[in-house]
Amino acid sequence: MGGLSLMRTLGLILAPLGVLLSLAAAASMLGVGLLQLTGDILPLSKVVSKLTLIFLLISIFPLRKLLRFSWQDLGFAPSAVFFRQIGQGLLLALLTLLPVLTTLYWLDVHVWDQGRVWTASKVVEKTAMALFLALLIAVGEEMLFRGLLLSTFRRRLSAVLAICVSSLYYAALHFLKSKTQIPYAEQTFGSGFRLMGEAFGNWLNPEIFSAFLALFVVGVFLAVLRSRLPQSLGLCIGCHAGWVWQIKVSKDFFNVNPHADYLYLVSNYDGVVGPLVAVWLTVALLIGLKVRP
Repeated sequence: MGGLSLMRTLGLILAPLGVLLSLAAAASMLGVGLLQLTGDILPLSKVVSKLTLIFLLISIFPLRKLLRFSWQDLGFAPSAVFFRQIGQGLLLALLTLLPVLTTLYWLDVHVWDQGRVWTASKVVEKTAMALFLALLIAVGEEMLFRGLLLSTFRRRLSAVLAICVSSLYYAALHFLKSKTQIPYAEQTFGSGFRLMGEAFGNWLNPEIFSAFLALFVVGVFLAVLRSRLPQSLGLCIGCHAGWVWQIKVSKDFFNVNPHADYLYLVSNYDGVVGPLVAVWLTVALLIGLKVRP
């Protein structure tokens, strides 16, 4: 019985990977077909990547019905509470990431981009657009990871295992990318699968370790937030959006100093996520849980 239980647990843990592989394969085939119809308008790697993400987001709706989850099961509160949670999450994001960005500036890891000229209207436009895009990203990713995936794991797994596994998937998805550019004239039916193999193989690249670890901690932070407060997906969306928004705005105004003494505190993923984020959020999480390190 113990062996059967273990196999069922492994099957549950690996099931999302099977779904991801299937959707990525479909995106690989469709991506080549779309470019054959539309012409050389975008790199094939970008088309396959975006299609995979779109398929993942669309899959939330049939999978929710198949698994018999209500929207409340996924963490959605009544609309008034939901939107209040988003505001609270944005504030939490400022409290948890702004100290990191301030520290990186103080340590000269981030330096002001003197090559850009800003006007008040351009600043408002940039920050508003960054917030809009951040909210779109956060809604999709939180519905998928802290909504559907975490809720599915919590049905059969312990809270700790469910949080850790869902966070591993969350971190891993950020590195499902291929940098190979296949010329349009050389693209064949198998080109998408070549890019798909390279994207999944990127998980074995040791250079992503520091960013992967930091994103895993980000996932754990959000999953704990979701687990401790019922119907708190809005809080996770707000916090996630606030982090993405600050990173986008920071990249508009600042550059990463390649000669900084403390450059190791960030990764080359986005110039923010890295060891400093991992340590800082771990400390914030432990304080929030009232657990001593």
